[in-house]
Amino acid sequence: MMFAKMQCEMCGAEAKGPLKRIKIEGAELSVCNACAKYGTEVQGAPRTSAAQSVRPSGYAGASKPPAQRSRDLFDRMGGDLVEDYPDRIRDARMKLGMTQKDLALAMMERELLVKKIEKGELIPEDEVRKKLEKTLNISLLDEGSSEPTDLHHARMTTTMGDVIQIKKAKK
Repeated sequence: MMFAKMQCEMCGAEAKGPLKRIKIEGAELSVCNACAKYGTEVQGAPRTSAAQSVRPSGYAGASKPPAQRSRDLFDRMGGDLVEDYPDRIRDARMKLGMTQKDLALAMMERELLVKKIEKGELIPEDEVRKKLEKTLNISLLDEGSSEPTDLHHARMTTTMGDVIQIKKAKK
């Protein structure tokens, strides 16, 4: 039986000992001892090789479909996308008597993109969202969003810029 060589997911070096599971910027990686200092160790995580920890999404042994990407600050900048966007898009398309292919052609996008958005597998980017809204005459943004759209007012803590007043030097 041949064992896979354990390789650090950060530097690519072959690990001399067991890999550590660390979290860096929200991503969990199996890394060597030298790279472990760049993140925080995930407690109770099994130490595995990179080949064992990553499975393709179509893996036959997968018990659930891949998770949908979570929303972040940049997704909220222009308002919140409504949670039921796949249903709204599908209903509006069907009211107009369009197929997914017709909608894709009207938007000048690929049919696969429309299918994934309607299944909720893909969050539409701003440009695509605007095309969908225009073509289907619907709104996909939550107008009653309590999220601030101005990033300067989105802060929760006081910064140095809030405290310091810069005085112009007199000449």
